[in-house]
Amino acid sequence: MNQRIHINRYAFARQSFVALALILAFTKCQNPENKTGGTAKTTEAYQPLHPGNVKVAGEIGRRIDVTLHENIQKIDVDKDFVLPFMKKENQYNGGFTGIGMYIDAIVKMAVYTGDPKVISYKNSVINKLIDAQLPDGYIGMFRLEDRMWSLWDIHEMGYIIYGLTTDYQYYKDSRSLQCAIKVADYILDRWSTMPQGWEKKTRVNLHEAVTGLDRAMLTLYRYTGERRFLDFCINQKALPDWNLDIVTGRRVGLDAHVYGYIGMCLAQLEMYRLVPQDKLLIKSEETLDFLTANDGMVISGETGQWEAWTDDQDGDNALGETCATAYQIRFYENLFRLFGEAKYGDLMERTIYNALFAAQSPDGRKIRYYTPLAGAREYFKDDTYCCPNNYRRIVSELPSMIYYENQKGGICINLYTASSAVAGLPDGISVDLKQETDYPNSGKVEVTVSPSRSTSFPLMLRIPAWAKGATVAINGETQGMTIVPGNFVSITRQWSKGDKVMLDIPMDWRLVKGRKRQSGRIAVLRGPVLFCLNPTKNPGQGLEQLSPDELERILIDPSSLKGPFNDETVRTDGMSCEILAWRAGWGMSDGPHDLKLLLTEFPDPGCKSTYFNIADKSVAQDDELIKLKHSK
Repeated sequence: MNQRIHINRYAFARQSFVALALILAFTKCQNPENKTGGTAKTTEAYQPLHPGNVKVAGEIGRRIDVTLHENIQKIDVDKDFVLPFMKKENQYNGGFTGIGMYIDAIVKMAVYTGDPKVISYKNSVINKLIDAQLPDGYIGMFRLEDRMWSLWDIHEMGYIIYGLTTDYQYYKDSRSLQCAIKVADYILDRWSTMPQGWEKKTRVNLHEAVTGLDRAMLTLYRYTGERRFLDFCINQKALPDWNLDIVTGRRVGLDAHVYGYIGMCLAQLEMYRLVPQDKLLIKSEETLDFLTANDGMVISGETGQWEAWTDDQDGDNALGETCATAYQIRFYENLFRLFGEAKYGDLMERTIYNALFAAQSPDGRKIRYYTPLAGAREYFKDDTYCCPNNYRRIVSELPSMIYYENQKGGICINLYTASSAVAGLPDGISVDLKQETDYPNSGKVEVTVSPSRSTSFPLMLRIPAWAKGATVAINGETQGMTIVPGNFVSITRQWSKGDKVMLDIPMDWRLVKGRKRQSGRIAVLRGPVLFCLNPTKNPGQGLEQLSPDELERILIDPSSLKGPFNDETVRTDGMSCEILAWRAGWGMSDGPHDLKLLLTEFPDPGCKSTYFNIADKSVAQDDELIKLKHSK
């Protein structure tokens, strides 16, 4: 690779433990639960606002609410999560519940809502887990002779460490921290006991079998300062030297597993914050290149078949494992925080509105393992395991992906949704922010800015790469500023209470070219939202009897596209569009239209087809997200 993500832009100390000591000194004095905005400087370009300072409405807020109230709080925690840890009889199917992931999600939901009932529920679940810990530190569901090296025991314990550390981060519960330390020490003390030939016997590579462990240890190190946790990642896990190449296809060892691979990239990015070595960025750069420039990501933002990397653009069957989708969003958000470029927000937005929300039933109760572009979609039958819990985790993190503070004392709005927030500036001034918008239905976003006293600072608004012709007005006066799609527009002025910024983003329809297996076909997008065909929403036209391949042969007439119209299939204020089309055959585009199609939003549970034929390919355009290139 000839380029590195911002390596030349930031003059970080190379392989310097002096830098490590300075960063550690900073992290020890951080106050993670500080709700005044958190204005301390870090090596990151942006810092998210404390989630307790953000309230979210719109479709993002609705998904947060239904995930909490219709999913998280509807689970039988004692039966599905706690009981296996109390019995320790190796009887649980799959060897993994995901209770640490679940705790991570409910802690963040408790912080976001501030609801005493949610906090109490969070405490109850954590207390039950801690009560299941043995004196030697073990928390798990395996008998003594099977602990540590049975799949997925360490994987489970790693996320328990992470979830309990999250509780300490926000609530300073020393019992959670001590429990996490004991679990970590249990693993450290027994790491050298890995049986010879273990990877060959299990047919799973070590990094995959312990996905999440590296980040858990680094996070524990960040909040304790105990060097053994960092040393474990450097020496035993050799995290700085992890350099597995991206390969495609599900293989023995799971070395092509998307979720585990991105998990390792995130661990390296976390270590980069502590020990800023250039080599810790290389695998993240290659991953981003694969997704955006080498056909790894499909039009919905998803990636991978059967959990493994693919680059053929196949949209059928086991597409887009929900764990991978969650980790893609987290990966983009980490890169956004580190380097501050708008393209990462574009990727987050595409993946959230389509891949992520399509992985959940509209009412919030059910979650999918895979979400194909074509063919039938199925919900996962259980509330436990990785995909349901990783879904809950990433949704609980959405409040922290909207508003950010930057190192220069500015405020950044990354995602557009009806919401409010309180940010802090370096001089102690607080700023109330309020977004009023029906985005993504329209591109009109009104931001009310109310500092505690009049002050000057830059307000940055992300302009999506597809947003041509966006305008900005302040207090009703249009600003003659240059606005470049795919970048931030920065507004620096003397702000006073009640100032209003109106961002108007044109929401043009886009017919986006398919690639590889989708070559010759197009997908229909408007703003960040992808549209699809649900045969049951088109009765009386014989579509329900057609196979996915037959549906994709339908030829649409771009000149007939109308909408958007209100549609409640996915959400109360959702969208649909209408387009005329022809059935496959000799008469296509040469005579009266055979079909009048209603297309709904991609999260429609009945979606069966996303790509369509088109006669004149010149009216289609490339996907703006596959053109993304790294800064030199």
